[in-house]
Amino acid sequence: QGFKDNLHAVFCLAENAVGPRATRPDDIHVLYSGKTVEINNTDAEGRLILADGVAYACKDLGADIILDMATLTGAQGIATGKYHAAVLTNNEEWEKACVKAGRNCGDLVHPLVYCPELHFSEFTSAVADMKNSVADRDNTPSSCAGLFIASHIGFDWPGVWVHLDIAAPVHAGERATGYGVALLLSLFGGASEDPLLNLVSPLGCNGDSPPEEMERDSKRRRLV
Repeated sequence: QGFKDNLHAVFCLAENAVGPRATRPDDIHVLYSGKTVEINNTDAEGRLILADGVAYACKDLGADIILDMATLTGAQGIATGKYHAAVLTNNEEWEKACVKAGRNCGDLVHPLVYCPELHFSEFTSAVADMKNSVADRDNTPSSCAGLFIASHIGFDWPGVWVHLDIAAPVHAGERATGYGVALLLSLFGGASEDPLLNLVSPLGCNGDSPPEEMERDSKRRRLV
């Protein structure tokens, strides 16, 4: 789509079958960030590799903006419902941009509470830097899951971090919805040379394209 900035896509994938090297309760892992994690819930495994992914983006790729997107918690569907993904970010401007981008493209988004100074204590461990799952499941578990990931780039990291939990809106019954594709195109469309994406982007819309050029382009391709 004519993206003008340096863009990387990092896929955080792992085999999840049971085997002799499977993670067990009370294991301690050293993650790519260098932090140690005590495993107290083997079903909270996705955040481990997502934490490695954001740490890699920060340390190896030197990213200024890191957005992680995953079907992370069942609690997301309770927190923001079946149709709105949950967004957690260290930047208020980007929180608003995600909500606006969602309204523009139809992939709806609603903010979660971002408060690491109150919620990250849920991961306190006596033998490691943190546990991998919360102590209290009634204390905003979707926010806490996102904070676990953020801790591996550091809460004092000066860049923009955005976490999108898309667990509920990615499916309707037994079918996938394709949620997230339009949202990313809309959110980052201002950095694209595509005039249609510039129109729907809440950030960095340059408005340089003449109206007649955008009209011709919209007749040729329709953004849905």
